[in-house]
Amino acid sequence: MKIHRNRPLLLLVTAFILFSAFRADKPFITIFTIGDSTMANKKLDGGNPERGWGMMLPGFFSEDIRVDNHAANGRSSKSFITEGRWEKVISQVKKGDYVFIQFGHNDEKTDSARHTDPGTTFDDNLRRFVNETRAKGGIPVLFNSIVRRNFVQPKDASIAKDARQTPGEQELPKEGSVLFDTHGAYLDSPRNVAKEMGVVFIDMNKITHDLVQGLGPVESKKLYMFVEPGKIPAFPKGREDNTHLNIYGARTIAGLTVDAIAGQIPELEKYVRHYDYVVAQDGTGDFFTVQEAINAVPDFRKNVRTTILVRKGTYKEKIIIPESKINISLIGEDGAVLTNDDFANKKNVFGENMGTSGSSSCYIYAPDFYAENITFENSAGPVGQAVACFVSADRAFFKNCRFLGYQDTLYTYGKQSRQYYEDCYIEGTVDFIFGWSVAVFNRCHIHSKRDGYVTAPSTDQGKKFGYVFYDCQLTADPEVAKVYLSRPWRPYAQAVFIRCELGKHILPEGWNNWGKKEAEKTVFYAEYASRGEGANPKVRAAFSHQLENLEGYEIETVLAGEDGWNPVKNGNRMVEVKR
Repeated sequence: MKIHRNRPLLLLVTAFILFSAFRADKPFITIFTIGDSTMANKKLDGGNPERGWGMMLPGFFSEDIRVDNHAANGRSSKSFITEGRWEKVISQVKKGDYVFIQFGHNDEKTDSARHTDPGTTFDDNLRRFVNETRAKGGIPVLFNSIVRRNFVQPKDASIAKDARQTPGEQELPKEGSVLFDTHGAYLDSPRNVAKEMGVVFIDMNKITHDLVQGLGPVESKKLYMFVEPGKIPAFPKGREDNTHLNIYGARTIAGLTVDAIAGQIPELEKYVRHYDYVVAQDGTGDFFTVQEAINAVPDFRKNVRTTILVRKGTYKEKIIIPESKINISLIGEDGAVLTNDDFANKKNVFGENMGTSGSSSCYIYAPDFYAENITFENSAGPVGQAVACFVSADRAFFKNCRFLGYQDTLYTYGKQSRQYYEDCYIEGTVDFIFGWSVAVFNRCHIHSKRDGYVTAPSTDQGKKFGYVFYDCQLTADPEVAKVYLSRPWRPYAQAVFIRCELGKHILPEGWNNWGKKEAEKTVFYAEYASRGEGANPKVRAAFSHQLENLEGYEIETVLAGEDGWNPVKNGNRMVEVKR
């Protein structure tokens, strides 16, 4: 929509205000992980898909848990100590922290720098880890090694050496249907030491054995580093590796392991979270971008939500959630920002103006969409219309989200769309909440960054409701002094503010007709029990209303439609839709 006034804008919103929806720092528990390459963090150069299972742990815990992974490629319990790696870890452990300990693969190696013997030196190193962790008030947890994928014979030399081979480099031995152990007594040492010292023991060998054996020799390759030639820059000749995990394998095994941990450690169980997909810029998830995760969601996946965790980071991408990707829940860690910088007068690839609708950073078309703790941003700045979020979907629910921009920040586009915003922060300058949809804003913070208009509804004739704001707080930058609650983009615009705290930036007349005298006869603009310096019921525009009661304006009534959608009562529970 066009601005009819243009005044200088002072950029006075502080970082504190912008991030006000995020929680303050609080104490957290650290899980330190020590072990070998099957657990370790990996470099991402060249699209490297290798991951250690410990690298994927953050996506399975709430943010009350911090995972600090010190596992390292090629290390045994012995070399981890002699290289000073253990000293670095134990110096950081504080009371209540956990240390996850998993060695074995490299303790089996014959070189003197790494080799230990089960029952003696290997056990002694495990005891040292346990004792020193306890001395710091920490909680040790012992794990044995994950299986090597060995369907050949009990003592296949190449597999036992953790060989990484190029496809076609040599003829592979014939595989059978039985998975053979390669670790021997090294599996028993963590179990025995745990029993001796009263430590929780996680039998990861059994967990992974059952998984790999169940998948069989063909399907189990999906867990490990089997890379076809010419597919990934990091391995142009490909790779065949029966020891090390890929993204899918590490995520799968980490998830099974976390369930085992939760079963034995009640103190950690309450922090466990499971998501269908995790998006993370540091490689700790399934995907690096949000759009990749959206694309991976099965079309029309019915009767169940697909949950996507977006880990902390700024994701600059233009996101489209098409109508077929129904029932998505997009959950953000604190600091998860989805942003782009298109604007209406920016040229597209054909040299045409993008227009308001084309400027959005995120488009949501699929019904039953749920977002929590996500920031939707258009970072183009004060350049005219620049949409942060375009919502066409029906039954769209946003909880504790932020919508950042200037003009036209939030576009409630769908004419048959019902939208519910709970405890959200929405900022802008002119018409920064606008469109056709029925939308309820409950306990939201609405912030004006310059003189202008909060809303510009375009409600269709005959609709019972347009915008309804319940118990919201309207604030502004310090120099802002002339803001209207609404102006009608279309003649039957509806906006109602109920029990809202209005700052002094709200003009006494409150409502604007956008220079359309005839619209004063058709719009429905109303308030109920407004309070604050901007509440002036006696001098409001003559065409506005002061409600005497809230009959018919209950949230469940406004959003009910024909299917009884009630997000206040039922949260993000899906509505059964019969066609």
